[in-house]
Amino acid sequence: MPSALQLQCHLVLIFLAASKGETRYLEVRDAGEDDPFLLLSEDLKRELSAGQIYRRSLRCIDMLSIEGQFSFTADQPQLHCATFFIGEPEELITVHYDFVNIDCQGGDFLKVFDGWILKGEKFPSSLDHPLTTSQRYADFCESGNIQRSIRSSQNVAMIFFRIQQPGNGFTVTVKKSSNLFPCNVISQTPSGRFTMVIPHQHRNCSFSIIYPVVIKISDLILGHLNGLFLKKPSAGCAGVGDFVELLGGAGLDPSKMFPLADLCHSFHGSAQMKIGCDNTVLRMVSSGKHVNRVTFEYHQLDLQETETRKENSIEEFCFPSI
Repeated sequence: MPSALQLQCHLVLIFLAASKGETRYLEVRDAGEDDPFLLLSEDLKRELSAGQIYRRSLRCIDMLSIEGQFSFTADQPQLHCATFFIGEPEELITVHYDFVNIDCQGGDFLKVFDGWILKGEKFPSSLDHPLTTSQRYADFCESGNIQRSIRSSQNVAMIFFRIQQPGNGFTVTVKKSSNLFPCNVISQTPSGRFTMVIPHQHRNCSFSIIYPVVIKISDLILGHLNGLFLKKPSAGCAGVGDFVELLGGAGLDPSKMFPLADLCHSFHGSAQMKIGCDNTVLRMVSSGKHVNRVTFEYHQLDLQETETRKENSIEEFCFPSI
C-alpha cells in the first residue's frame, strides 16, 4: 500500500497534466506511468463511506460521498484542482454555487463536469452519455448567475477549478436526489448486489467496479432464449439489439476497455467470472424494444481465489496485474 505522501505525489502529477485553462474543455491527460486509480486507493475509499451531512473546507484534490456545504479558499495560487463527488448507485448529485469569488478575466475558472475524467478518460463513456462532451461541462465564468445549480446524470460528478489570487475561492452545496432507473454507475464499494433495469429505452448503461472482482450474474431478462457467448473474433452478440457485455481494463472509459464476454439471451441461473483487472464493467446495450433487466453480485477478488478455479467460472483475465 503506498504511503500517504506517495499518494499525494501521484495525484499532483496526474493533475499537473490537466489542460492549462486556455482551452474550453478540461481533461486529465498523460501522467507517465502513474496510475489514475491511485485516487481511489483503499485509504481514500474508506473516506467515501464517511456518513453524515456536514460542512468542511475542500482540499485542492478531494473526494466526497456525502451531502453538505463545502468551501475552498486559496492560500496560494492553485492551478490544477479537482473534487470528485460520488453517491449511491440510485442517487443523482446536484452542485449549487452558494458563493463564488474568482477572477474569470484573469484566467481563473470553476467548472462542473457531468461524470468523472481521469487522464483523458471519461465515465460515462461518450458512447453511453445522453449529452455531448461539451454539454457535460458547466462553466461558471460563462454562465454566472444563469446556471447556479447543476445536476448530474448518474451517481458521479466533479468540479475543476483554478484560483490564482490568495483569498479568493468559492462555496458549493452538494445534495443528492433519487434516480428511479440508475443507468451509469461507479460503485463506492468492492462488494455488493445490484439490479439494472432499462425500461423500453434506447440507451447503453454501464456499472463500473474499480477493483479486481468475482462477478456473478444470477438473472438476465432480454426477451430472448438462453445463451452465453465468450468474445471471439467471429462470435458474440453482433447484430443483437439487446445484450450485456463484461469489460475489463485499467482505465476509466468503458469504450476503451477489453471485451471479455457477451450475454445475448435471457437466463435464470448463475454465470460467474473472475476478473483481475483494475476496473470491471458490466454494460447493458438496449434497443428500447424490451424492458431489460440484469441482477448481479460482486466481491473483491483476493489472491487465494486467483489460485482456485471454480467450475462455473467462465474464464480468468488480467491476473498479472494483481
